[in-house]
Amino acid sequence: MTRPAPIRVVLADDERMVRTALRAILSAEPDLEVVGEAATGAEAVSVVREVRPDVVLMDVRMPGTDGIRATEQILATLDEPPRIVVVTTFENDSYVYDALRAGAAGFLLKRADAEALVQAVRLVARSDSLLFPAAVRTLAAEHARARPAPPAWVAKLTGREREVLRHMAKGLTNAEIARGMEVGAATVKSHVAAVLAKTGTRDRTQAVIAAYEAGFLNGG
Repeated sequence: MTRPAPIRVVLADDERMVRTALRAILSAEPDLEVVGEAATGAEAVSVVREVRPDVVLMDVRMPGTDGIRATEQILATLDEPPRIVVVTTFENDSYVYDALRAGAAGFLLKRADAEALVQAVRLVARSDSLLFPAAVRTLAAEHARARPAPPAWVAKLTGREREVLRHMAKGLTNAEIARGMEVGAATVKSHVAAVLAKTGTRDRTQAVIAAYEAGFLNGG
């Protein structure tokens, strides 16, 4: 049986010791491969364009072009961009929230242990669940920029799509949502696609952020 291709990762952090530690942890896993490093946001954009990784671990604060701007540039200029996880010291940092709004798939604390790091990379590469959903919900609830009125997409969601969006915010996978709603996985996948299309978002993380900013998920 042919082994699946490893998940290709780029490390972007202005501290060499941090990159070295991340590389050591990830390289010890047979299904993960570090294919590039960058010390600035501008370098990260260049490296990602060159090696086309599956996942980028992006320090949110770097000299010059920071992780937020680098995330925006990568997502705006590549047809098939990688999944970007911002790495931060403080989980309630407004920089992290801005990075998620810019298109990052999730965030990871620098103090996370090796197992959490490895699982985070695998999870975002798979992309059928929210990375650390409780932390994302907390961050969104604290930083969401409330709108004076709900955007038009809220009224366009069907009852099933509303239910799926709430399950997405809890971090459930498509299979878990399917079991809870007693429908097929293909049906859930279709609902998720409809939610992303109606909210105008790239993935689950952005959909959840948009739902909080719309007031759809606030309060529970």
